[in-house]
Amino acid sequence: MDDLTRELERQDTGNTPAKVTPASATPPGGTPVGATPTSVRRRGQRGGFKRILGFTIGAVVLVVLIVGGTLYWLDARHFESTDDASVDAYTTQMAPRVAGQVTKLLFADNQHVSAGQTLLLIDPRDFQAKLDQATAQQTSAEATMQQAQAQVLVQQASVDQAAANVRVSEADLLQARQDYDRFQKINPNAVTRQQIDAATATFHSAQAKLDASRQMVDGARAQVRAAQAQVLAAQASLKQAEANTRAAELQLSYCTIVAPVAGIVTHRTVDAGNYVNAGQPLFALVQDDRWVTANFKETQLAGIRPGQDVEISIDAVPSVRFHGKVDSFQAGTGTVFSTLPAENATGNYVKIVQRLPVKIVFDDARAKDFVLAPGMSVTPRVRVR
Repeated sequence: MDDLTRELERQDTGNTPAKVTPASATPPGGTPVGATPTSVRRRGQRGGFKRILGFTIGAVVLVVLIVGGTLYWLDARHFESTDDASVDAYTTQMAPRVAGQVTKLLFADNQHVSAGQTLLLIDPRDFQAKLDQATAQQTSAEATMQQAQAQVLVQQASVDQAAANVRVSEADLLQARQDYDRFQKINPNAVTRQQIDAATATFHSAQAKLDASRQMVDGARAQVRAAQAQVLAAQASLKQAEANTRAAELQLSYCTIVAPVAGIVTHRTVDAGNYVNAGQPLFALVQDDRWVTANFKETQLAGIRPGQDVEISIDAVPSVRFHGKVDSFQAGTGTVFSTLPAENATGNYVKIVQRLPVKIVFDDARAKDFVLAPGMSVTPRVRVR
């Protein structure tokens, strides 16, 4: 027994190599053979420390999760957000208003252009010829009207001349009437029968001349009215010729396509030398204004109002959070304006949460410093509380 004790003490002090103690040497419920009470206490202390450390870490993690979840809930309840949103802009489809061959393109792909800038030229020679023809017809119509106006003056002069002849005939009739009355009142024996007949004939002739002069006046006035009608016809022809000239000028101007608004030229489908038809899409002009169209669920709209602040996150610019405001709501959900709107009055009805487009405008000058193309993905967060 003394020998066994001394052997164990040497193993404990490390003077001799440790020996493996068989399992049968460990008494049930006791200390293994070869182990001292000090080593057993150390193992127990290490195991207890590990259990305490693990419990502490778990408790800290749980507290962090609870606090983080609470803070997230407290923050999230003040916002409404959706990932069904994108950058939007007005797009103008440019098409020619006349047919012809494209002679020159004055822009590059994706170039920014200003309003009124010339973008494309169409061969103008056919339209220039039509304009020259219309101008010649207008000149002819102007000459015809001047001639008709001159004819009115001529006929008016004829009326004046006929009126003067009436006055002469009236004077002659007055003289003939006086002579006739004088011969009728004097003694028949004082004048000859021939003199009486001559005075009577002169009187009747003066009456006939007066009637003829008056009829000539009426005829001359009719000629004036006819000349005036010719003036009106000439004026109408002139107006038509002027309208044809303006139409030809307008058609000629359509050979030059200019930008109606400022924007970026994109989606070009034409090149110099192509023959284009009226109304054929040639390219698109994306206007400069940008906004966000966010399709919120109808269950999210209770707290959203125009004017509320919005935090805008754009996938293409992940490092920047833009500021915006709610502008307006579309007057109908997306299904109402779709090509095939839902018909809920037929068949079995299944309720589906609808989405309403909400327009959000940028209230941030930094938006102009980045390329924000229509269709880019956006995540807006609307502060509702």
